[in-house]
Amino acid sequence: MNATEPPFQRILLVDDDLVVRAKVSESLQEDGFEVILAKNGHDGIAAYQEHHPDLILVDAVMPILDGFEFCEQLKNLGERLTPILMITSLDDDDSVDRAFASGATDYITKPINLPILRQRVRNLVRQSHLIKNQLNELQKANQNLQLLANLDSLTKLANRRGFDEYIQKEWDRMQRIAAPLSLIMCDVDFFKNYNDRYLHPNGDKCLIKVAMAMRKAIRRSGDLVARYGGEEFAIVLPNTDALGAISVAENIRSSIRNLQITHEASAVCPYVTISVGVSTIIPNRENDFQTLIHAADRALYQAKSQGRDRVTMLVA
Repeated sequence: MNATEPPFQRILLVDDDLVVRAKVSESLQEDGFEVILAKNGHDGIAAYQEHHPDLILVDAVMPILDGFEFCEQLKNLGERLTPILMITSLDDDDSVDRAFASGATDYITKPINLPILRQRVRNLVRQSHLIKNQLNELQKANQNLQLLANLDSLTKLANRRGFDEYIQKEWDRMQRIAAPLSLIMCDVDFFKNYNDRYLHPNGDKCLIKVAMAMRKAIRRSGDLVARYGGEEFAIVLPNTDALGAISVAENIRSSIRNLQITHEASAVCPYVTISVGVSTIIPNRENDFQTLIHAADRALYQAKSQGRDRVTMLVA
């Protein structure tokens, strides 16, 4: 293979004729391909599932499972991307139409002209390589779009959508293993006053600093910090009991206060502080994660009503 050919391509050859298998495989190996051999359609299906070839060559007429049925079974397995070159002694229009209808990408007639076969194979492998690269790029782009869709543009934390998806997933997981799920809801104290005093651009900078401090205060990779909305944040703590959640909440509260972001418009402290509500539950089928959110919200309301800059716990 020359420098323009994709490296290390694997070809599956399915043919009941021993002589054809020997000649074709030898010819393709000279071009640098790895050739997997199968003597009938059933063996070919098994070989496809084991080796995931980049191209399939299949004889149209075989006992047990012919090439047309082989292609149909591949379609039933969900295979749509691997090109199939059908080898056939049937060159009438009906047979050609049947080959394409069953899923073949191209066909070549017997007796096989090896130089033509090799050229067809190189072209199909090149096309397969390009298609797979394009699909990989598309998948990466879709993953990036999904990430952006779940990300808050200001703080770079998970947004409300990302929070909802994550807490649902962890609710289901904790329910399966009968483990506690904790939620922390935080609200920046007197943030409207902060924006009025220092203006919105500085308010945005404040929220970014608060978000960074929260992220640093969370040490487990399975815990999620999200911007729940406006100046409100939420932290999902899977497999965490009430005592553990309160400890994390106090750590977050003190971390924000220790930033010492000046807040002369606050009624509780000359620096930016947060009020924190905590709740814990062992998920069950009688409730959903909204039960946990409502309890944490009530705890947050209590923290505010009791003077702010504090942590309050309520059982869900």
